[in-house]
Amino acid sequence: MEKNIKIFDTTLRDGEQSPGCSMNIGEKIEMARQLEKLGVDIIEAGFPASSKGDFNSVKQIAESVTDVRVAGLARALKSDIDTAWAAIKNAKYPRIHTFIATSDIHMKYKLKKTPEQVYDQAVEMIRYAKSKCEDVEFSAEDATRTRPEFLHKIVEGAIEAGAATINIPDTVGYTTPEEFYEIIKGIKENVKNIDTVDISVHCHNDLGLAAANSLAAVKAGATQVECTMNGIGERAGNAALEEVVMAMRVRKDIYPGENRINTEEIYRTSQLLTRITGVEVQPNKAIVGENAFAHESGIHQHGMLENKKTYEIMTPESVGLSKNKMVLGKHSGKHAFESHLTECGHDLTKGEIEEIFIKFKELADKKKDVSPEDIEALIDGGHRVKNEMYKLNRYTVNTGNTITPIVSINLDKEGENIENVAIGDGPVDAAFKAIDKIIDIDFTLSKYVIKAVTEGSDAQGEVFIRLGKDEKYYNGRSTSTDIVEASIMAYMGAINNYFNEAGGR
Repeated sequence: MEKNIKIFDTTLRDGEQSPGCSMNIGEKIEMARQLEKLGVDIIEAGFPASSKGDFNSVKQIAESVTDVRVAGLARALKSDIDTAWAAIKNAKYPRIHTFIATSDIHMKYKLKKTPEQVYDQAVEMIRYAKSKCEDVEFSAEDATRTRPEFLHKIVEGAIEAGAATINIPDTVGYTTPEEFYEIIKGIKENVKNIDTVDISVHCHNDLGLAAANSLAAVKAGATQVECTMNGIGERAGNAALEEVVMAMRVRKDIYPGENRINTEEIYRTSQLLTRITGVEVQPNKAIVGENAFAHESGIHQHGMLENKKTYEIMTPESVGLSKNKMVLGKHSGKHAFESHLTECGHDLTKGEIEEIFIKFKELADKKKDVSPEDIEALIDGGHRVKNEMYKLNRYTVNTGNTITPIVSINLDKEGENIENVAIGDGPVDAAFKAIDKIIDIDFTLSKYVIKAVTEGSDAQGEVFIRLGKDEKYYNGRSTSTDIVEASIMAYMGAINNYFNEAGGR
């Protein structure tokens, strides 16, 4: 019987710490539910003691998912552990994940503690965490730069104190596959009772070796891999979940072991994360990049036509890339539309289907054919802000190459119509300035991204906007065949997120 390799996803904790990858509570819950659908074993929902916002998001995630374990990170401090437990205690399967640094450089310069003090603190806090939660994970921060004899000692002490999972992090992405294999092997050979717990690994990508190091650890006996979607995370990021999982799936001869991941949900999960954060995946990214299954070379194309296995070691369908050939247009009925949604794995309410179907028919009147990507964009655009203080009634644009662009915006604020006009460097700039006059709050436009969802001059444009206010950021996104409309709606989405999160006025 093959061993089970647990997949511990830290997209919502380590991943969200990546610059530009912050998410609001609603987006985190949406991402957590998709990770549950993907089949990860553990979701590290956040670091509850780091802020009130993180505490609230971890608590809501813990109460929103049922088929996955939810972990809260905590330093080896009673206050952190108490806060983490308060956030996750209502989860169906809660886990406290506590950590302390163990390398000489961290103990001397960061903790200013002796190895003996670090050992005693780790053991005491694991026991304390265990008194609150049955499932405790311990991480020896900077383990790959820790003296082996001390690492073995503290791991053994952690197991005796009650830790069920021992995490060996490559915190600064320093190790190599061969070296990491030996580190895990050394732990297995020198720590008593190590076979009674899961050995976990958490690798960073500073040298581009995170996935390779994780796989080397699995080969050496690790039974849990900590990773993120698209490899996002601190600095150069973490081991990419999709790379680790598909390497294990394709090369079972090298990496024996099973996992629960539904690989057909990989691409959808990757795309959801991209849409939420606005951080694009590079085209040549393994597994989920735009070019991952593209073949342009004539030699490659000839081989593919003869036998796909000549240049494809896995199929696009295996990671969730749809090959649905059904053409959807203005003459398509609701039954065909619902069938497409079902085949693509969407779980929507009747009300949501009705709303998106109306938008689909409107789009079909503008486009000859509506692609699966168009429909994905409609669905994503349907995830509106829950409470919209400001709603767009109408806008008018007057622009050209010989006149200064001018835009009139009419908004609804809780039943009151408010209108204003502004000029700008272009129609989008003018629209934003007109909205700013109505809202009367100074925001910083920190990110504005436009991309075509599909091909052709009638393609839908997707706009992602991030507004800054008081050192916090608020995201908005929208899609439309009219890029000015998409920009306005994305801008409004970010503003409404500000009012929802900041209390507004």
